[in-house]
This record gives sequence, C-alpha cells and structure tokens, in this order.
Amino acid sequence: MNFHIITIFPEIFKSYFSESILGRAQKENIIKIKIYDLRQWANDKRRTIDDTPYGGGAGMIMKVEPLYKALQSIKTKNKKIILLSAKGKRWNQSFAKKYSGIKDVVLICGRYEGIDERIKKFVDEEISIGDYVLTGGEIPAMAIVDSVTRLLPGVLGNAQSSIEESHSTPGILEYPQYTKPETFIVKNKKYKVPKILLSGHHQKIKQWREKKQKKILPL
Repeated sequence: MNFHIITIFPEIFKSYFSESILGRAQKENIIKIKIYDLRQWANDKRRTIDDTPYGGGAGMIMKVEPLYKALQSIKTKNKKIILLSAKGKRWNQSFAKKYSGIKDVVLICGRYEGIDERIKKFVDEEISIGDYVLTGGEIPAMAIVDSVTRLLPGVLGNAQSSIEESHSTPGILEYPQYTKPETFIVKNKKYKVPKILLSGHHQKIKQWREKKQKKILPL
C-alpha cells in the first residue's frame, strides 16, 4: 500500500514514520510512504503557496494551483485523495478499514487559515480527526497512516490484536487489560489483578471480558 502526503513541512514526518510498527512495515515493503514538498509546485522564485483571502479576513489561504499540480504529479491509477480539514467527516475505525483496501491514498495537509475551496473539486473526501482545530494537517496524516497500516496483513505480530480492540466493533470499547505484577502496592494499598484472569478458565475469562466491554453512544 502507498501513502502520498502533500505538505509544506516534509521534515515533520521522519521521526514518527521511522519508528516501531510503521518503520517495520516500510522495511518489509508492506507500505510505502512518499512525502511531497508542496513548494516545488509554486509559480514564483519565492516558492509562494499561500495568499490573502478574497473578501478580507485574518490569516492566509493556501493557493489552489500548486495543490492541483501536486495531485497531477502523482501518476497512480485508482488513487483516493483525502483533504485533511477541521470541516471534514470525522475519521473513525470504519474509515480505516475502508482505506486499508486501497492501494494508493493521497493526503493533503492544510495550513494557515485554510485552503482555497476550489481544491475540493479534485478530492474524494474531506476528513477531520476530531472536533477541534490543529495548526496543520500533518498530525492527522500521521494518525490516518497509523490507523490504516496496523490493519494490513502482516503488520502486527498477532493478527488478533486488531480484532479484539476498541472500535473493532463500532461503538464498543475493549475490555480492561492487566499484566505483571499480580499485586501493585502504593502507600500500603493493594491493587490486584481480577482473580478470574488468573483462573486459567478460558470460557469464564471470555465471558468476563465480554461483560467488561463498554458501549459508547454516538455523538
């Protein structure tokens, strides 16, 4: 699977994408992540990719021409293009599963006060990762790459990990998890692992876990 990320801050991604699961997934050629510096498609010597908004207002707006040229330069068939925006649909596990079946995903990272509205004519979906505003789309791009990659075959050490976890079933949060030590003591107070998990009785453990799963209400 290939991720194509268009940004004006390409260096931001290096550390996060080179570590842990995402780093291994790239080494094993399960995914490829390509970072594109939007400024290479600017029209002037100063590599300007933003300008003042028509009608007045605070901040600067990212120009449509460089973004369009960047999208045209990604020569892949059947690619899906996501515009990262606080105004978009909220990203969730269902989206992650949907996009895990797509070969090429393009992520546009916005900045400043926003992007010229006309770019939406050339994207497939406008996506937000939550009801808040970030400085740019780079963190959402990392979140999307991470959430999709861990669903791909061979990425996780145990394939069951992506099945028995929060949001695998919409509206359901994972049961509580514990590990050693069996008893954790703070200021003479003992915090113990539930006895059922130490019983070795797999059916009762399964029933306990199902009971402890939490249902969440849609916002």
